[in-house]
Amino acid sequence: MAKKTLCFDFGNSRLKCALMNGGEVKEERFLNGTPEQLKALLQEFKPDRTILSSVIDHDPALEDILATYGHFLKIGPDTAFPISVPSGQAKTVGADRWAMLMAARDQFPGQHNLIIGLGSCITFNFLDKFDKFLGGSISPGLRMRLRSLNDYTAGLPLVQPDWNFPLIGYDTRTNILSGVILGMSAEIDGIIDLYKAKYSKFNIMITGGDIAFFTPHLKNTILPDPYLIYKGLYRISQDNG
Repeated sequence: MAKKTLCFDFGNSRLKCALMNGGEVKEERFLNGTPEQLKALLQEFKPDRTILSSVIDHDPALEDILATYGHFLKIGPDTAFPISVPSGQAKTVGADRWAMLMAARDQFPGQHNLIIGLGSCITFNFLDKFDKFLGGSISPGLRMRLRSLNDYTAGLPLVQPDWNFPLIGYDTRTNILSGVILGMSAEIDGIIDLYKAKYSKFNIMITGGDIAFFTPHLKNTILPDPYLIYKGLYRISQDNG
């Protein structure tokens, strides 16, 4: 019987988790970060394992709760991975990026993989066929760009993300949506094209909470997977005891 694993992803924008069974996402929940909610989740799902990826300063009590409930792993500087990185750089790789890399390695072993994460930032992560994480790039994400237009101007409003906008904006709101979302889409396609000029063949995977805003506008063939980080966390949990 496949063991139930509760995978936690604490990002800059959202705190969430997914119940995994045999590598498949059975249910996803969004969290408020309170110990009470965490205890209730553990009682409800009764997982065999828990794993945490966090890029924020979360309440340490949450780790204490997870540590008392079965096999618990927090991704950190001492976590071992079957992926090599440039010398001295392993401790600077975020837990979420490790999860994406492990998911890509699990799905496409022995192949070049470009993994794009769309969260608070856009991250490009290139894992070559020799299991070497060569690095990538980081730029501001969707909500960061929308907020910056409001924060650094006197008259532009804070616009919420929306998929429904025209190429030629007809008011301030649609001008901003067109500029930011189509601009980011062109950026993503442009960087992919630069990788294509360097590598003849590689898989392109994209994940993150904002993928629905961009996939209709991308010209490159991309494999979208909103659960990629969970799948990587599951793999890491299985590989570590």
